[in-house]
Amino acid sequence: MCDGSGGVNCLSIIVAPPDRQKSGNRRNRSVRAKLNISRHEIPRAMSGHPPSVGASPRHVSLVALPEAAISTLAGIFDVMNSVAPTGMVAAPEAFHIEIVGEAVGPLELASGIPITVQRAIDTIETSDIVIVPAVLLRPPVWVQGRYPGLVAWLRRMHERGAVLCSACSGVFLLAETGLFDGQDATVHFGYAAMFAASYPAVPVHPERVLVIGGRHEELVSSGASMSWHDLVLYLIARYAGAITAQEVARMFALQWHQEGLTPYLVFEGRTDHGDAEILGAQQWLGEHFALAHPVEEMIRRSALAERSFKRRFVAATGLTPIAYVLRLRIEDAKRRLERSDASVDEISWRVGYEDAAFFRRLFKRTTGLTPSAYRRRFRLPDFARPPRP
Repeated sequence: MCDGSGGVNCLSIIVAPPDRQKSGNRRNRSVRAKLNISRHEIPRAMSGHPPSVGASPRHVSLVALPEAAISTLAGIFDVMNSVAPTGMVAAPEAFHIEIVGEAVGPLELASGIPITVQRAIDTIETSDIVIVPAVLLRPPVWVQGRYPGLVAWLRRMHERGAVLCSACSGVFLLAETGLFDGQDATVHFGYAAMFAASYPAVPVHPERVLVIGGRHEELVSSGASMSWHDLVLYLIARYAGAITAQEVARMFALQWHQEGLTPYLVFEGRTDHGDAEILGAQQWLGEHFALAHPVEEMIRRSALAERSFKRRFVAATGLTPIAYVLRLRIEDAKRRLERSDASVDEISWRVGYEDAAFFRRLFKRTTGLTPSAYRRRFRLPDFARPPRP
């Protein structure tokens, strides 16, 4: 039970005993089907124990800290607050949400906009759900150890049954607790390398939208930027039911990123490896990847034997030469799909593939979308394009 959160009962998540897990999994499959949630993108989103839908409102602590992004914090607050008898989505009240921080009062966030911290963390003994919103890293680095009191409080909340959630880069703070060590997580793909260097014990998957970990599915991380939509819809589905989540998605025009975040990733080959020979080859390849046999030509131009060249290339870039060529070609094709009216067949030829059918399969395998679907997703709509002279 909760301490003093306005008389609101705070219930911990309970793992279903073995004899109930089979029926619970059937119910969870039904929830996933209604929401069209993929187990690939949300591997354990509804499995293991059935959500206790319809119980007392859950206390949600939305953490405010100076690096927090106002858009994520306010968006999460508004959407989760909408699920109430008098809210935008008429339903039994599912959440009692408060903006919490180290001290009550005004707090200026990363964008310079102030918000009001409603409750100090040292007055909260238990909370059902704790959410750390996206943080903006300026300069792009996370300095550990700045919030020891907050990190200790997060550990206590977890010990007392809280589900710990992060939106985008908020996982940097959660990872300081050590609770994510050995647990899969996701983060904004722009921060993935930094996160991996800061927390090598946490396997990170920036291509995934939502990752649910922990024995009781109590460690939840969402990926880049607006994938906080998936996080709040997941929490609403888990605690208020699939139908309510669908209504919220419809009311706010939110969408599940069911294809994952792979289509959004931009390939940038590693260049900080210190191998001058391979760096020169990469620079040449960046201009000549569309040649018929770029790998053979690249090796011929180097001063190395083929076997030595390939070994050093993999050691420096993490990819084989042919895989590197593939990534460069697909990246160029993505830009052409976004910015030109060229047909898929023409783009295939221009990036180095004579067989357009092979190119289409390769593009889908690499990005998760067909070339046509990618173009529909990322090309500027007609109404947003500047008028032609």
